[in-house]
Amino acid sequence: MQNNEALSLRTFFAPMKIKVLLHLTTPWSAMHSNGVIVWSYSEGIFGPVNHLRTRLRASALFSCDGCSIMSFHAMFKQKNSSFITVAVLLAMATTAHATVADTHFAKFHASPGSVAAGSLPESSPFTFSSTSFSQVRIADRMSQLRLGEPNSGGWDMITANETGFDAGRYLFIPFETLEAGVQRIDLKTGLTTTLVQPGTQGFTKGDASRWTPWGGYLTAEESWEKGSTKGRLFELTNPTTATGGGDSNFVHRSIVPRVAHEGLAFDRENNLYFVDEFNGGSIYKYVPAQSTAPTGNEYFSAGQTFVLQINGGDNANAVGSFIWIPITDTAGGPIDGVSVMNADGSIDGRETAKMVKGTGYQRPEDMEIKTLTNGDEMLFVATTATHQVYSINLDSNQVKLFVNRDTVDKSTGVSVGTALANPDNLAIDAAGNIYIVEDQPAGMADIWFARDADNDGVADSVARWASLSTVGAEATGLYFDKFDNNVAYVNVQHPDSLVDSTIMISAIPEPNLASAIPESGLPGPDPIFAMPESNALSVLLSGMGLMGLMGFIVLRRSVNSIS
Repeated sequence: MQNNEALSLRTFFAPMKIKVLLHLTTPWSAMHSNGVIVWSYSEGIFGPVNHLRTRLRASALFSCDGCSIMSFHAMFKQKNSSFITVAVLLAMATTAHATVADTHFAKFHASPGSVAAGSLPESSPFTFSSTSFSQVRIADRMSQLRLGEPNSGGWDMITANETGFDAGRYLFIPFETLEAGVQRIDLKTGLTTTLVQPGTQGFTKGDASRWTPWGGYLTAEESWEKGSTKGRLFELTNPTTATGGGDSNFVHRSIVPRVAHEGLAFDRENNLYFVDEFNGGSIYKYVPAQSTAPTGNEYFSAGQTFVLQINGGDNANAVGSFIWIPITDTAGGPIDGVSVMNADGSIDGRETAKMVKGTGYQRPEDMEIKTLTNGDEMLFVATTATHQVYSINLDSNQVKLFVNRDTVDKSTGVSVGTALANPDNLAIDAAGNIYIVEDQPAGMADIWFARDADNDGVADSVARWASLSTVGAEATGLYFDKFDNNVAYVNVQHPDSLVDSTIMISAIPEPNLASAIPESGLPGPDPIFAMPESNALSVLLSGMGLMGLMGFIVLRRSVNSIS
């Protein structure tokens, strides 16, 4: 390195907003033969891209199981573009305003089978149906424990702060353990913080994970039986400002009847849907008295809970027209002769659903809502024990079977059969496509893409989209970034190694490098700086004796999301 080049040691936590990793052979004695050159632009770290060119020389890139931190030397030097001997622009057109057509997650070829258990490193545990997809581990339990963060593992459902200041900056994850908690991943700094320490207020089996319309975070207990004190819904009222367990405000919202919670979903009118994860469990709706309440205190101060019923009820796994049967009064209190009470004065949602003949399903678990082109809202519910997913049109009041083992497997052209097993989590991408995450062991733990071209609530086909290798684990909480149509996150839960992980997935395909280099001699501003800041741009080194390009990963963020 030249003496006149200022060096500064920087530590960056994955993921950065834009990152290009290049495996190169370089003459630098300070680097390993498989050294990595990194150009990374981050508004919060390097400043505006059109004011500074940044060159980074990597002394090492540490990538190991249990390690999510990259350390390297950053060299800052402004250069005239005429001195740049190699400059490759990787311009990703994805922005926060991208249309549904911009998502690449639906562009793949169905995988014919699952990955072999234990065949991949835990830091890169998935095989994907497209070579354009890439993955990077952004958090892991071992790193948290080493940093002194209380963490009981069992990382489950994922959501982000979808509204408000710094929207999209944080991910929130509950621990599905006997002593449960909640953690927050800061996508800007890479830091993961435990906000609800394991066992706070007796919190157990944290599963649900949903951002609220007013800016709170909801989670709940997947634990309920008659006479239990669990089955509670909680709100973290200061999810983005809490600094840890000492100042987080974790509130039990007791107006919601007790059930074994899993999925949560809000419709356009801010009604809250939830399920009872139980063989024979029902589907519920909470209608607040104040649908536009500015805080959770007002939202949960009064409201009525209903249970879904088809064809007179007292039936199971039914489809057809449905109605909502009240199981509380409009204030959230008991209805005489209907509501079954617990010893602590709360309402038993399971027993009360039976009293009013609510329709039961076999372990209903996760839920997602999407809006159809005609404006109707459709709620999707996975039922694990029957290997099914149901669609519920909330406007036409019709329940249909969306996916089951008779659905066509895109890779074979015949029924998917037993290849589809134990659908658990659901996710929805920017184009409204539904993804089904299985509760299966490694070697069988797949994520399926469901295609419903005409949005009639019955899938045309399913296709294996990803497969998990990690021994002892299942994939949980698949979540598509609301501010970048080509980024998603998924957890690897309860592996035998006890190292739960969060994986970021990028769908951007590798660009044609030659076509990405701007033509020389064009009039106008420096082409490196002429690109809009809403585009992800990466410039690969200069004057480094480039001898081989083996691969890269590109992760980018719009300036309208994290800054």
